[in-house]
Amino acid sequence: MSVVGIDVGFQNCYIAVARSGGIETIANEYSDRCTPVRHSHIHGFKKFHGRAFDDPFVQAEKPKLPYGLHKLANGNTGIKVRYLDEDTVFTVEQITGMLLTKLKETSESALKKPVVDCVISVPSFFTDAERRSVFDATQIAGLNCLRLINDTTAVALAYGIYKQDLPTPEERPRNVVFVDMGHSSFQVSITAFNKGKLKVLSTAFDLYLGGRNFDEALVDYFCEEFKGKYKLNVRDNPRALLRLHQECEKLKKLMSANSSDLPLNIECFMNDIDVSSRMNRGQFEDMCAQYLMRVEMPLKVALEQSKLSRDDIYAVEVVGGATRIPAIKERIAKFFCKDISTTLNADEAVARGCALQCAILSPAFKVREFSITDVVPFPITLRWKSPTEDGLGECEVFSKNHAAPFSKVITFHKKEPFDLEAFYSPQDLPYPDHRIGYFSVQNVVPQQDGDSSKVKVKVRVNIHGIFSVSSASLIEKQKGEGEDMQIESEPVVQNENRAEDQCASGEKLDTAAGASKPKVKVKSIDLPILANNIRQLDRDVLNNFMEYERQMIIQDKLVKELNDAKNAVEEYVYDLRDKLSGIYEKYITEEESNRLTLMLEDTENWLYEDGEDQPKQVYEEKLDALKRLGQPIQDRHREYADRPRAFEELGKKLQIYMKFVDSYKQKDERYLHLSAEEMSTVEKCVNESMNWMNSKMNAQSKLALTQDPIVKVAEIIAKIQELDNVCNPVINRPKPTVEEASEADDQNNGAHNGPSAKQGAEGKGDAKGSQQTKPGSKEMEVD
Repeated sequence: MSVVGIDVGFQNCYIAVARSGGIETIANEYSDRCTPVRHSHIHGFKKFHGRAFDDPFVQAEKPKLPYGLHKLANGNTGIKVRYLDEDTVFTVEQITGMLLTKLKETSESALKKPVVDCVISVPSFFTDAERRSVFDATQIAGLNCLRLINDTTAVALAYGIYKQDLPTPEERPRNVVFVDMGHSSFQVSITAFNKGKLKVLSTAFDLYLGGRNFDEALVDYFCEEFKGKYKLNVRDNPRALLRLHQECEKLKKLMSANSSDLPLNIECFMNDIDVSSRMNRGQFEDMCAQYLMRVEMPLKVALEQSKLSRDDIYAVEVVGGATRIPAIKERIAKFFCKDISTTLNADEAVARGCALQCAILSPAFKVREFSITDVVPFPITLRWKSPTEDGLGECEVFSKNHAAPFSKVITFHKKEPFDLEAFYSPQDLPYPDHRIGYFSVQNVVPQQDGDSSKVKVKVRVNIHGIFSVSSASLIEKQKGEGEDMQIESEPVVQNENRAEDQCASGEKLDTAAGASKPKVKVKSIDLPILANNIRQLDRDVLNNFMEYERQMIIQDKLVKELNDAKNAVEEYVYDLRDKLSGIYEKYITEEESNRLTLMLEDTENWLYEDGEDQPKQVYEEKLDALKRLGQPIQDRHREYADRPRAFEELGKKLQIYMKFVDSYKQKDERYLHLSAEEMSTVEKCVNESMNWMNSKMNAQSKLALTQDPIVKVAEIIAKIQELDNVCNPVINRPKPTVEEASEADDQNNGAHNGPSAKQGAEGKGDAKGSQQTKPGSKEMEVD
């Protein structure tokens, strides 16, 4: 079973795998450990997860994209692409599923085994709808996602699990700040470490601050400069704008390492005009002052919510590509009054943490015990109402930075079914839609005496950070004999050591694990819950997407096989044509050369005309036709090159075995134990092989290089094997020991002379001292 961690960023992806030797980041088919987040020209879709088409962020991004967005029937954002020569609209889940399928194939290619279990990273600020959307994408890709883990939590795991000097659980924890600024977002978390565990204390973020802001500042500057300097309107040309983005990103990286003036040169930028300019780090920082000012706020929020002081911070670790900008590092260090640390790989730390978490969760790996307690990014409130009741009741079930995963049980007193609505506190959520979902608790009835029934509803934020109303039960009082039952909440992580929290409208929120309560005669009845999560794919729709993805994988495989067949013809044409005037020139007659050259030219022309779009079988038939003429020439060249070495090897073998036969004939004592019949067989085989080699060499020497060989290398190798099979068993047979030789003589004599002769032979042997009596043996005299 494979253990894989995937960091799906806004711009790039990284894949890490757990092996017996540790965690390894694997490379794709281009030998690059960084895989771009794109399908053809489709990119930048990560932040569309769980967002409506009318979301202001989606509308702001729309003009910047080289592809079209489409409003789906459920209000979600769809992406319009060209697939199989048709315009098709895919959901964000499908597009991400395609990306994950590609990453899965990359993993399987590197590991040489199937990949199913994985852990995938998401930004710590992702809402319930966004997390559900990513989770659905993993199912479309055929992956079993063991956990959606926050980016900064994965980094904290990669940092802490290898530390051998962490404080014991009884000691004060080691508090470390993790700062992650990637391409499009800025995340901060403060984590407390003890031996064998980490606990996230707080998180803060700026959803719209990242490396792209600094790139766009440079692009805006140069667009204006080139407009005045070269009269070029760059924004009217998508191709030129893309090139400028790429060059500005390179310039940004160069300025991070060099403070002097640096050039920006782009050849044939627009209208065959070359453009050039210069920029230095000081100018760049002045230009980006508005973005640099935003760095401090998330740091301040995270520190305040952790209830720690700067003196309590042990270290500040930075990851993410944008943290390489010197001005950003300076502001982080200045805020914490501490030098920043860069002990982690800025690009791969998240993926490595994901792989470690997958190894911990997977039964296939035995990993050091290390528990992880994450947090809820935004406060979650629950509101309820019954059909016949006036007014609404609500309470905050999970506060910001509440421990997760976590379960709570809320006790309601109701006489009829009621509805629950879960939502984020609007004032804390940087999204226009703060809804999580609606849940209807069914089959609630009053007690037999007409009183309200006690209904226990369990709400949970699971390991993925996804909220759910996981169960509901009605507690029915029993008359007379009944089952004694202890009512208590599910054993979960304790919450501030309180037995229960009081909510609005007199409802009780039970949170303690194993709280002691008196026994009562009751019966617990499970109640059905109808859930309607916001922007959640229906199960039938998800199943259809999964099937469609499988069909696309099959289609992609067929397309790949077709392209491979076409490319094989093209490669053969170019390769053979070059060699006909090179290494194959002396192995082909002029007539053959003219005929084959003409055939190659015809095939090349056909490839770019009628053969542009043909079935796979047609390309295979074309290749076979070419090989029928080209293969004999290739064989002549290969045989000519390899034949001398093969004959040389056969000659060496013959010399060894001829020397062996001569030694036997000269009665070499090393071979006296061999029989004359065996040696006759060896000598015959050696002579026949010698004659065969001489005849074949003579015949071959009379042929021209343009003729097919009289003997092939494979035949020579077969002759060597035949010679070895006959001679080796004889030449390598060990000389028998004295006891083995004596026993052989005894058997031979006994066969000719009977028992009395055998006994005489034994006596004769003893008299000569050639055979000793075995220890412990007895002599018996027979009358």
